[in-house]
Amino acid sequence: MRVLVTGGAGRVGRDVVRDLITHGCDVRVVDRRAGEPIHGVQYTVCDITRYEALREHMRGCTAAVHLAAIAGPMFHPGPEVLRVNALGTFNVFEAAANEGIRRVVLAGSINAFGCHFGVRDREIRYLPIDEDHPTDPTDPYSLSKNFAEEIAAYYWRRDGISSVVLRIPSIWLEDWQVNPQFQQRLQEDISAIDNLVALPDEERTKRLEAVVQRVRAFRRRRPSEYTGEGDALARRRGLDDDPLARVYAFDRFDFWAAIDKRDLITAFRQALTADYEGSHALFISDIHNRAGHDAARLARLFYPEVHC
Repeated sequence: MRVLVTGGAGRVGRDVVRDLITHGCDVRVVDRRAGEPIHGVQYTVCDITRYEALREHMRGCTAAVHLAAIAGPMFHPGPEVLRVNALGTFNVFEAAANEGIRRVVLAGSINAFGCHFGVRDREIRYLPIDEDHPTDPTDPYSLSKNFAEEIAAYYWRRDGISSVVLRIPSIWLEDWQVNPQFQQRLQEDISAIDNLVALPDEERTKRLEAVVQRVRAFRRRRPSEYTGEGDALARRRGLDDDPLARVYAFDRFDFWAAIDKRDLITAFRQALTADYEGSHALFISDIHNRAGHDAARLARLFYPEVHC
């Protein structure tokens, strides 16, 4: 199998490429930067928003893995995020269609559902969440990932291209296990939930009510989006004085989902080689949530209005 990998010079992309090579694939990489080469892989600098250039590199391939994207709303203005992510995805599928390719795998995001970066609380109709639940994005990055799923479905209807869009949550990287800052934050967040559980019912209700009001006001200010004035990453740290507010503002919206990078790499390869047809957007996560608490307890605490 000859596979074109867009974004193959990135941190996840490099491991996807290595895995495909190990399993006998002939891999061609395009990326906005050359990156450190891997033996036996052809690298080319290519802007995925330039259709003709991308199609030239797609020629001769039998499948594609699409990883190239702006990885959040913090780094560029909303119109640019949408342009690169949506147009880039459209170009990948259009090139695949015109080159006779019938299998594409995409790095989607849990944010297509309307999670981490959204500017308001979203309506959850039922738990556990599945792929049939309606999506509700309220930021440009999440909207672009929602569009990617729609583009994939469009090309299945039009050209019979089968695809999987992996709705990727937080990725557990190898060095996080020894990163003291990450471990400290993780323990702070777990302790915040422990302390909430330990409160009497009335105090717990009051504590959560105060957190909800603060978080809703915080999210309405669109702290995750690029403004050109100050650092969005710094603005997102505006709740660090209260770990429970931080948990509610971010982890709650992602349902405490995460995936080990090694499992994610395997998922990309399996999505390329599995026997299926159609366009499928799939949640993918580890079986354990990163809060260290029973999932049903988390649902009762943070989604009390939702039927489980």
